[in-house]
Formats: sequence, structure tokens, C-alpha cells
Amino acid sequence: MGTCSTSASTCESGWGVAWLVHDGRVLASLELPEGRSGRRRGLLGRSGIDGALLLSPARSVHTVGMRFAIDAAQCDADLRVLRIVTLPPNRVLLPVRGARAVVEAEAGAFSRWSVGPGARLEVHGE
Repeated sequence: MGTCSTSASTCESGWGVAWLVHDGRVLASLELPEGRSGRRRGLLGRSGIDGALLLSPARSVHTVGMRFAIDAAQCDADLRVLRIVTLPPNRVLLPVRGARAVVEAEAGAFSRWSVGPGARLEVHGE
């Protein structure tokens, strides 16, 4: 999945940190939760997100208990975007056939980044 290993660097939470890239352009810093508990916690308890969060493996996500809306990009194993959905709080995103990862960002981020279905995302270490 891209050129990142989660050992590239680590943020305060113990998660890996990298860059989300599309067509050679850095879109945002990217958090990489390590382990099942990190993926399960995701963005819960936060009041927002700077950058993006990659959940892998994951086919769907939810915003139950979250305080803000997110964009969720469901991607295949090569990080090709299959679908992008804006989820308000307390919603569940249904799985998409072929999805293996989900990239979460603040609502409207993918539109601002000009990234839609079919785009291939990359992960680059710091």
C-alpha cells in the first residue's frame, strides 16, 4: 500500500505518520493507527481532524458518537478510490465490494483536493 511503513515515524498517540499523495501532490498529513484497537478508536473523542486518517484493513466506518462530519473514501487494496461519502455524526457507512481501506478526512476535503472515484492515492513516509 504505497511506500510507507508505519515505522516511518510516530505521533504522540503511538500511531504512524505519513503523507497522503495524489498525482505527485501532497494532499495532507496522514495518521496510520497501529493495530486493531487503534483502528477501532479512529477519530472518536476528537473535535476535528487536521489531515487524514487511513484505516486498513477496513471496508466501512461509522460516525456514531463523533462530534463532526467526515469524508470517507473507500479504497481497494491499491488505494484506488471506489466511493467517497460525506458522513454526518451518528451514521454508518455501508461496505463497498472490493474495499480494503478507508481514508477519513474532514467533510469536504476530497472535493477541495479534486479527488474522486477512480483516483489512486499513495502513502509516503516522512
